[in-house]
Amino acid sequence: MKKMNPVVHFEIPYKNNKRTARFYQEAFGWQMQILGKEMGDYILATTSESDDLGPKKRGIINGGFFPKKPDWPGQYPSVVISVDDIKDAMKKITDSGGKVHGEPMEIPSIGRYVAFTDTEGNRLSLLQSLPGKQTKQK
Repeated sequence: MKKMNPVVHFEIPYKNNKRTARFYQEAFGWQMQILGKEMGDYILATTSESDDLGPKKRGIINGGFFPKKPDWPGQYPSVVISVDDIKDAMKKITDSGGKVHGEPMEIPSIGRYVAFTDTEGNRLSLLQSLPGKQTKQK
C-alpha cells in the first residue's frame, strides 16, 4: 500500500492575538500559547491532551494562528500535511498542477514548512518535521 501523508495541523489567520487566544480558550477550552516576534507572532493551539510528539489520541490534531498581513496571499484557514521529504513533495505538487509558494522556511525546533495552492485554488501547507519530532500515528 502506498504511504499516505496525514493532516497534522491546522492554521487560521487572526487580526488581534489576545482576542483570538481568549475566544478559542473560552469557547472550546483550548490551551493557547502566544509566541513572540522571533516566532512570527504565531499562536499555538493545543486542542487535546498532548505531549511533545503531539496529541495523545489518534485522529486529533493541534493547530495555530498567524497574523493577517496585507501583502500575503490566501490568508484563509488551511491544513498542514506532514511529508517525509519536503522537496520531493513540492515537485509532486507542481507535477500534479499545483503551485508552491516560495522555498521552505525553517521553523526552529519544528522543521521545514512551505505553503502551496492546489488545482482548485485552496491554500494548504507542507511540514517536514525535524528527526524525532514526527507526530505519532497510533
